[in-house]
Parts: sequence; structure tokens; C-alpha cells
Amino acid sequence: MPAPAFPTASPPPEPVPEPAPASVTAWRPPVPGVVEVFHARFTEYAYPMHVHDAWTLLIVDSGAVRYDLDRHEHGTPDDTVTLLPPHVPHNGEPATADGFRKRVLYLDSSRLGDDLIGAAVDRPDLRDPLLRRRVGQVHSALVRPGDELEAESRLTLVGERLREHLESREPAAPRRPDPVLARRLRELLDARVADGLTLAEAGAELSAHPAHLVRAFSTAYGIPPHQYLTSRRVGRARRLLLEGWPPSDVAAAAGFYDQAHLTRHFRRLVGVTPGRYRATGAAGA
Repeated sequence: MPAPAFPTASPPPEPVPEPAPASVTAWRPPVPGVVEVFHARFTEYAYPMHVHDAWTLLIVDSGAVRYDLDRHEHGTPDDTVTLLPPHVPHNGEPATADGFRKRVLYLDSSRLGDDLIGAAVDRPDLRDPLLRRRVGQVHSALVRPGDELEAESRLTLVGERLREHLESREPAAPRRPDPVLARRLRELLDARVADGLTLAEAGAELSAHPAHLVRAFSTAYGIPPHQYLTSRRVGRARRLLLEGWPPSDVAAAAGFYDQAHLTRHFRRLVGVTPGRYRATGAAGA
């Protein structure tokens, strides 16, 4: 008589991997027109329908977001810039199992006016590689304390390109050089090397739109205003270091946010740290 068969034990179930935890960083930078910067990584979280009182400028670095706006479904692949207008309900959820990583700027009406809301509702997702790159550059500047003028300059060009997308499908008219305005802005920057200024302040003093200031200056001198100001500050830092000032004192005197801010730009423009540069000057003396 054959031996009775006994059921074999089932193998233990494969462990289900835990979803990656959500990660959020948010802050309000001292840049005119920026209400909030929001960087987040979500895998399972879904936003319910909601509204903002600011413009939402969104780029996705990995994954994708699916959302509804004005009863139409949209998506945000990583080569797209998404612009959600204020006061219009929308939601959002991961479009893939791995979730998404995004960077968001919330902008007030000084950057984009309410007259553009209708156009943004009609076409919130913009396939524009240059715009995508420029928005990323704004975020890169915003995470570096002391580079607010760079962030403001880059954001000004982003706003101008967004308006070109939303206001008309016609090619933009060629812009004329304005060397007089460029020279006046350079003189203003030269007078404010240590104190600095915002583009909004410069625009008010020179009676010019910030975007026109950036373009006029860049056309005339080959670099944007923030880069010019940084090079002037590094030049002042070099002189002070050769006079024997310690780098910690030079940073504030030359207009940098702190010593790390000085070191980052000094090494990029001079090739060595401020401390090493100061030491070579002492050795030469």
C-alpha cells in the first residue's frame, strides 16, 4: 500500500518592498515674485482637487505626474514645463509605480498676470527644452544662498518666455540693442558692488522692465548682470586678500553672503580658494 501523501509547505511569500518615503523641502527665498520654492519626492501620495492663489511652475525630474485641470486630463513627462494658473482647481498623482520627483516655483502676479490664466488653462504643458533648462537653472541658483540676483535674472527670462508661449503663437519680434540702458545699469552695479540690488530695484530706478535690463546688458557686455556683479565682487575680494584681510572678513566686505559663497565663486573665477590666494600674496611680499 503506498504511503499517504502529505501536503508540502508553501514557500514564504516574497516580501513586498516598502515604498520610498515622501521627501519635501520648502522655503521662501528673498527673490521678488517668488512666493515659495517646493521640492518633493512622492511615490503614492495623490493630491485632491485644490487651488492655489499663485502661479504653479512645475518641472518633473523623474517619473511623471497625471493631473486634471478644468475637467481635462494632462501629464508631465520630464521634458515638459507645466504652468498651472491660480484659482483654477487641479489635482495630481503619480503616473508610474515609482512615483515622481518634482521642483515647483509658486509665483505671484508680478511675474505673470491674471490676463494669462485663460491661455494657461488651454495649454498648461509646454514642450520647450530651452524653457525647461532655464527653469532648472533658476532652481539651482535658489538653493545657493547669496545667488538671489542670479535667480532673479534667470526667472525674469523664464517669465518672458512663458508670456511668449501664452500671449501669441507668432514669432517674437527681434529685440533692438539698448547700449545706453546697459551702460546705466553697469554704472548702477558698479556703485552697489558690496550692497547689491535686485532687478526690480534697478528697473524702478532706470524706468525699465527687468527682462529688458537683462537682455540689454547681456547684449552689450556678453554676460548677464548677475555674472558681472559677481566678477566685480571677486575682483574686490582679490584686492582685500592681497592686503592681508582674512577670508572671513573679505566675504562680507566684498558683498558675498558668507565665506562659503565667496569660496565657491572665487574658486570658479580664479582657480584657487581665497585662503590659498592670500597665502601666495603673503609669500610674494
